[in-house]
Amino acid sequence: MRLPIIFKFLILLSFFVTSQVQATEKGLFWKMESPTGIVSYLFGTMHTDDNRITSFSPNVINAIKSVDTFVMETKQDNNDPTVLLMKDATLREMLTEQELEQVRELADFHVMHLDAAMQMKPWLLAVVFDLPKPQTPFAQDNILMTTSEDLLKDVEGLESAKTHFGVMDDFSREEQLVMLRAVLKRTQEQKEADFERLIAAYLEGDSDKISALDEKITGGMLPKPIWAKMKTKLLDERNVVMAEGSIKVANEKPVFIAVGASHLAGKTGLIEAFKKAGFKLTKVAK
Repeated sequence: MRLPIIFKFLILLSFFVTSQVQATEKGLFWKMESPTGIVSYLFGTMHTDDNRITSFSPNVINAIKSVDTFVMETKQDNNDPTVLLMKDATLREMLTEQELEQVRELADFHVMHLDAAMQMKPWLLAVVFDLPKPQTPFAQDNILMTTSEDLLKDVEGLESAKTHFGVMDDFSREEQLVMLRAVLKRTQEQKEADFERLIAAYLEGDSDKISALDEKITGGMLPKPIWAKMKTKLLDERNVVMAEGSIKVANEKPVFIAVGASHLAGKTGLIEAFKKAGFKLTKVAK
């Protein structure tokens, strides 16, 4: 199990909870001017290494060049892998033989050590196994980070690793197993088709379409109470924290803020939060 990749998987929950947005704002790349005239940028990411979204336009590169600091959801350093593992049990005690065989096959497909997979928290395996292909360290947001480092920009995170990876601990073991079993029921063809639809919506910059797909895909495979709790925990509550941190740093210096597209629009999203804080936002072609 390659730990740098594993630590990307909570961020990859954008495939579980892609976007809860209103019909008013569809852009994924914004220029922002603070009340005092500081210019920053806000960029909505899709956390995948698909090469259709990892080649950035001159607008994106020039925006990074113009700022002091690159800000992402969580800076990926000094992470403790134990926050992603069950300490008192393994999946061997929780799943049927048929389900365990599915886990063995999917762990092999995603290049994961079986013993590690068996000890991982069920929500994490659900996220990993719902991806249509193994992920590499070269996800879109990670490439943005390394590009910023190459340009000698400071890199900061909006959440601590403990907070970032601990959010799913609000779900009981039973709820997490429901998530995992829902994914185990999905075929490779279903995963690939859903991924392609999400990619297409992202490339169009159409947050309304992403939201509709999200409700259909993820909301359709989970019980309504778990789906509602997921949206609250992963979006609404985290949006408050991200907005506070983003607004504070963007009032102090020019920054390029890259977070999952799910966190941009809607009543609790960063776009609305920046507007309420007095920032002037202008859509930029990505």
